Amino acid sequence: MSKITVVAKIVAKKDCIEAVKAELLKLIPPTRKENGCIEYNLHQDNSDPAVFLFVETWESAAAIEKHITTDHYKAYAKALDGLLEEKVVNKMTRIA
Repeated sequence: MSKITVVAKIVAKKDCIEAVKAELLKLIPPTRKENGCIEYNLHQDNSDPAVFLFVETWESAAAIEKHITTDHYKAYAKALDGLLEEKVVNKMTRIA
């Protein structure tokens, strides 16, 4: 099975940028330790600090599904409830 790349765009409400950033940063260390996580990197837009982008590489779709059931992922989702303008997650397969 092919590796899966996840590109997750998270847009914070303008008055919640620092709170969202803090929660996103908390998610990184435990996620990088998960079985199946190859790469898990967070980016912040240079011109719009409310825009964050996770670029992730996972061994399989099953590893991603397990990730979203972890306690740290559930805590992140709960903490960001009401703080976001938008969240879009694309699961992709490299073709070239």
